[in-house]
Amino acid sequence: MEKKIVIVKTEQANQRLDYFLAQEFAIQFSRSKIKQLIEQGQVELNGKTVKAHTHICAGDQITIAYEIILDEVTRAEDIPITILYEDEEIIVVDKPAGMVVHPACGNPDGTLVNALLFHTQSLSTVGDAARPGIVHRLDKDTSGVLVIAKNDQAHRMLANQFSSHHIERIYWVVVGGVVQHDEMKCSDPLARSPMNRKKVIVAVSGDGKEAVTNFRILKRFKKATLLEARPQTGRTHQIRVHLRSLGYPVLGDSVYGINSQFIHRQALHAKLLGFQHPKTKQHVSFESKIPKDFQYLIDHLET
Repeated sequence: MEKKIVIVKTEQANQRLDYFLAQEFAIQFSRSKIKQLIEQGQVELNGKTVKAHTHICAGDQITIAYEIILDEVTRAEDIPITILYEDEEIIVVDKPAGMVVHPACGNPDGTLVNALLFHTQSLSTVGDAARPGIVHRLDKDTSGVLVIAKNDQAHRMLANQFSSHHIERIYWVVVGGVVQHDEMKCSDPLARSPMNRKKVIVAVSGDGKEAVTNFRILKRFKKATLLEARPQTGRTHQIRVHLRSLGYPVLGDSVYGINSQFIHRQALHAKLLGFQHPKTKQHVSFESKIPKDFQYLIDHLET
């Protein structure tokens, strides 16, 4: 039996236990898994089992106990993947747009995890059994660099770097409108929408999570702009929501941005990922080429 312990911070207080855990352990556990653990009495608040709707306070100690059980539903599939680098500790892949990272409700197969299970039997087992090796994620329609952990020690070391914001991340993104400033910074806190838990909004009541993104102009077009985005934090949909907040919606983004006839997904690409290698402790970085559909959009905007 594995255990995870977390102490509630002041800015995280006054919300439901299940909502808090779903955000805090988004990488390790699905929402359904969180609900299941609470109902089975495997989640304790200050040493006592509680209901999912219980509200938490600053300083509360939450303990989650769980067993690592291989999920028979998550099976290996012979799906081609582009591997940028691999050793005994990590795999770095170039995820295409349209591929979901791990199985979830509505996407039981055809995911990156299914492809990885076919490629190797060595993946970390930290967290949800449906997400072996997964340390961080990219949205389904975001392309680019993703690092996978091949063992539990590598997973924990990488996860610590992500949680402490010591990861170097560079994205390319095309937005509607001509951005006037050469550099911008957005520090709007983010939270799940109370109306739609799948969407993220700028928090207005002080209950949001810290989110910081830096932007730099790469190229201006007649009615659009190519930006470099460097997120300091890694919140869900962070870049897309921050750009909407700034008034420059992402092209092709059907949720937060504006449609484009020249690209059929959000024009967001994770171009570079840098981190401390979990074994050598040396800084390493990996870069992805611009995908064809992204380049097609840029070529059109330049004409």
